[in-house]
Formats: sequence, C-alpha cells, structure tokens
Amino acid sequence: MYETELHLGEPPLVANAGVGVHGVASRTDVFRLPELWQLHLYEYDAELDVDGTAHLIRPGRVSLVPPGVTVRYRYRGRSQHLYAHLRVPAAGPARTLPLVQDAGPELPVLSTLLRQAVASVPREPERTRAEIWTALWRIAELAPAAGRPGPHPAISAAIAYIEAHLAAPLTVPEVARAAGVSHNHLTRLLRDATGATVVGYIRRRRLDRAHHLLRASTLSIPAVAASVGIPDLQAFNKACRRELGASPRALRGPATS
Repeated sequence: MYETELHLGEPPLVANAGVGVHGVASRTDVFRLPELWQLHLYEYDAELDVDGTAHLIRPGRVSLVPPGVTVRYRYRGRSQHLYAHLRVPAAGPARTLPLVQDAGPELPVLSTLLRQAVASVPREPERTRAEIWTALWRIAELAPAAGRPGPHPAISAAIAYIEAHLAAPLTVPEVARAAGVSHNHLTRLLRDATGATVVGYIRRRRLDRAHHLLRASTLSIPAVAASVGIPDLQAFNKACRRELGASPRALRGPATS
C-alpha cells in the first residue's frame, strides 16, 4: 500500500494524541486500529510494513495510515514519534496522497502543530482538532497526487497577494511582481490553473467576497463595495448585476437589510 485517500472537508475527531516511545521492550510491533486513522511524525530510522508494502522510516518523515490496515514496525532501538489517532469524516472531495512522505521544509511547522495538539489534549480538545486539521492540510499538500503536477509556487504567491489586497487597487504587473514572475508568465499560469485571466480572477474574487458580505453581514452596501475594491457605487451595482445576476440590495435579502 503506497497511497491513501483523505477527506478534509471537516475537522477530524481526535481520539488520542501524544508522544510514542517504542523499540525498548521489543524491536517489533504489529497492530491495526479498526476505526481510527494513524498519523505519525518520525524522529528515528525504522522499517514500516503496511498491508505487505515496505516503507523506510527516517527522521522527518510522516505517515498517514487509514483505519483497519495492519502495520508492522521494525525498530533499531529506542524510537520516539509524535502521533495522533483520528476519525476523519468523509466530507469534501477525496485527496490522494502517499502513505509515507518526507515533511521537507514543512517539518518545523508540522512538529509545532502536533506538539501543540498533544499539549491541548487534556484541556482544549477543540484546539487539538484545529491543530491536527491544519497539519492534515499541510501533509496533503506536501507532494502532488500521482499524475497531477502541483501548482506553480507563483500561483500560490499571486493568489495570497490578491486575497490580502482585494480592497485596494490591483494591477497585473503589481501581482506579477509579488509572485516573482513576469506579467505574461503569470497570465499563462493563472489561466492554466483557474481558467481565468488575472483581471478576471480578481473580479471574480471581489464579487465572491461581496456576495458573502452582502448575505452574511450588516455592513452597509457602500462599506461592502469599498471593502472589495469597488468604491464607485454605480460600478459596484453594475458588477453585481453582471456577475451575480442581481443588484446589491436584492442580493442582500430581508435578513440583513
């Protein structure tokens, strides 16, 4: 077993989390958890067999084993790892990821998240769930699924910059500089990733955020327009009608009027 499928649409239910120490009384462990996922972040060298498939464990590697799977560890001495045992709701699309992978540059972040989760178990279980959920998202993005290239780093940088500056005037050259690529290269990358031009993506995100604020908040319509970078009310009205199919007042509805 080399890969598994993980759903991340809802936070996991954490049955237990802690620091595991093995290889002292016995150099071998064989077990399975019938109903729980096993998340391990390793600090040692060992061999792991998952349903007959061998994996090498090294410091800085992370594994995620689904419920009901038999695992066999062969230790080389005292072996310590961070772990969490989870129930993962089948919510949201399934993501395919390697059963074992290197944490790489994410190792310090993952280690901090898991240690915070362990420290929160007895007094703040909600925080434990939040820390583990964040860790799972990061683990799912360590390596692209087989056959699917991961997003270009410039895409993540551009999207983060756009999201942080939706209320301000945005230009394509400005976003490209923040992403570290040329104007034309960013245009090609974003079109391949989202199907939209940079200008089209910015417009879509502004209107998505405006729709949310109109429906979920009591902010005035002028305040909503300003917060998404379209302070001209006539332009905002036209954009809502064109992109969302109704005027800002109609989108707002009776609950927040």
